[in-house]
Amino acid sequence: MIGGCGVRRFLVSKENVRDSDFTHGVGGQGAGEGEDGTSMLIREARASDAAHLVRFINMAADDLPLHFWKGTVGPEGDPWALGRERAARDTGNFSFRNAWLAEVDGEVAGCLLGYPTEDAPGPIDPDTPAIFVPLLELEALAPGSWYLNVLATYEAFRGKGCGSALLAHAEDVAARAGRRSISLIAEDTHLDALRLYTAKGYHEVARRPVVKDDWRVDAREWILFAKSVG
Repeated sequence: MIGGCGVRRFLVSKENVRDSDFTHGVGGQGAGEGEDGTSMLIREARASDAAHLVRFINMAADDLPLHFWKGTVGPEGDPWALGRERAARDTGNFSFRNAWLAEVDGEVAGCLLGYPTEDAPGPIDPDTPAIFVPLLELEALAPGSWYLNVLATYEAFRGKGCGSALLAHAEDVAARAGRRSISLIAEDTHLDALRLYTAKGYHEVARRPVVKDDWRVDAREWILFAKSVG
């Protein structure tokens, strides 16, 4: 699932369940140069980027969001349309307002999506689908952190430094938001991602088994990572 510079990750938050080096600029934008000399820009996402955000979040999670959206809309509905609708909202964790896009030579190449977590997470709703419970358990182990939900790169742009640039941008955003740590969750099968996180100073906090139900995925464990920032 990982290749080149692309690091992919997805966590379904409580809100989703209910619905089901680089130069950074102030305000979530930065311009610089990729590892191969290409022009790179990191900008805030817009509502019109919803189609990109939906693709990135599904890439990051081996189609877990799509699997959930299919169950929500039923056989006659359009799960991709539901995803785009949610990404284009002004509110909610999975919103364009929590996302940044990397552009390489003017083309969308990668995505970062994240937000601050609750300082004191409440109990998990007993009606939460079992497939999401391990993720919420891990998220609760990093209260008050800035949670890096999605980090993904299109295949054509791997090897250009997008993943490292977006990861550095996430840490910058977290520090500016006054958060002292950043957290993320990765699947145990995403070996390139695990190596990158370790190389960038992230440490493993805890693991939980993946609950698959009828979601087809090779991963066996979710792994929570954290790093101090600021």
